[in-house]
Amino acid sequence: MADAFDIEEIFPDDDAPVRLPRRQSGPAPQGLAVTLLADYTLRTRAWLPSAAIVALLAEAGASEAGARTAISRLARRGVLLGARRGRHSRYRLAPAAAGQLSAGGQWIVSSAAGAEPWDEWWTLIAFSLPQHERTRRRALRGRLRWLGCAPLYDGLWISPHALAGPSAAQLDEVAPGAMTVFRARHLELGAAARRDPIQAWDIAAIAGHYDAFAERWRPLLPRIAAGAVGGAEAVRARTEVMDTYRRFAVLDPRLPLALLPPGWPRAATAEVFAAVYDGLARAAEEHVRAVVAAHTDGPPSGIGAHTVAEILAGVGGEDP
Repeated sequence: MADAFDIEEIFPDDDAPVRLPRRQSGPAPQGLAVTLLADYTLRTRAWLPSAAIVALLAEAGASEAGARTAISRLARRGVLLGARRGRHSRYRLAPAAAGQLSAGGQWIVSSAAGAEPWDEWWTLIAFSLPQHERTRRRALRGRLRWLGCAPLYDGLWISPHALAGPSAAQLDEVAPGAMTVFRARHLELGAAARRDPIQAWDIAAIAGHYDAFAERWRPLLPRIAAGAVGGAEAVRARTEVMDTYRRFAVLDPRLPLALLPPGWPRAATAEVFAAVYDGLARAAEEHVRAVVAAHTDGPPSGIGAHTVAEILAGVGGEDP
């Protein structure tokens, strides 16, 4: 099954595999479809009519042909399960995809914290794979990115956090026998030879992404507070804000505040995200229910928007 998150959409120049979905200019129907189903059916893995998914994607700017192609591709990749009822088709998240999205959502939301004291120890992952094993190299680098690591040098990736057991197992699955992992402190050298480990991340660029996010979404907050955002707009905005915000978990994987400039905008950006995502939840849920009801015989079931706090607590993927 394809991963429910694709690192290449965040680092398109990285040597990472195309999994799901590749970033493109304009609306990305596959990414929008996954975000929509996760936002309103992750807890129940409810079935949605394909016509309803197409209608919701159309409201987000995707063409009908693009939406149907995206759904078919997601089904082929094992991210969605499909079934037919007469002439009509319906889809739901596959169990493995729901598990990935639930865990990924927790990571995305928890990454906004990162204020815990840092022990000043770095995790170093050294690996060596021959050039002809390009697929494994790309897969390993993509997995390292999603685990919050960054390349300090070619073949040497680092993280300011310890590598947990499940994370180590994921790496071993991709490239068994090709890595060595260390925990170490940074040793200061002369200015001419020095490269600070934090330079593995482009701090100025990350701050710019945070600022752009706040500039994009903060002006919407007064309208949300006034209840002036309609259903279709609420779904569209909620989908876009999640699709954008989830990238910060990789761009800034809880980097220690002690290593960052004063006034690092992580917490302020998280507040804007939560205000938009939670503030639009009720209007968006009602609209999704209405769209699904228009394409079903009975009242829709299993549709429910969840909040940031619920994502952090863990949104399950139960079989209805």
